[in-house]
Amino acid sequence: MFNKSKFKEWFDRYKYSELAATSAALIASQFSRIFSGLTTAYIITFAEYFAFYGVIIYRSYKTKVALKDNNQKTTFKEIVVLIRDLLLEFGYPAILDFFFIRPFCMYWMPILTGNYFAGIILGKITADCFFYFLSIINYELIKKKS
Repeated sequence: MFNKSKFKEWFDRYKYSELAATSAALIASQFSRIFSGLTTAYIITFAEYFAFYGVIIYRSYKTKVALKDNNQKTTFKEIVVLIRDLLLEFGYPAILDFFFIRPFCMYWMPILTGNYFAGIILGKITADCFFYFLSIINYELIKKKS
């Protein structure tokens, strides 16, 4: 299942969304100056999700439109299929990640490392590993069914 071309495909699929999510996480981490650790962990999680899914939805839609002829409009059915595929790819990984894994990592990693900034980065990387592992499996299953 894993080879260089697969890794490149996955990297190309998620890179801009991940860049937006990482930027949002680092910016949102500044709320730690105002709120408690757990509240900040959820603010960071929400900011990451907003950025990540905003970009992934936009890029998925643009990719679908780019595959069509120049003058064809996107149909309602195509939009429904796009939404269905995104829900299948990210559905349960996102729920686990949003409610449990990411806040846990964002709360505990700064405590465990003793360095807030390094802990946020390590927490994000740890949560991302869980999230992408599950999402990539779903993505590959969706591709096989298509």
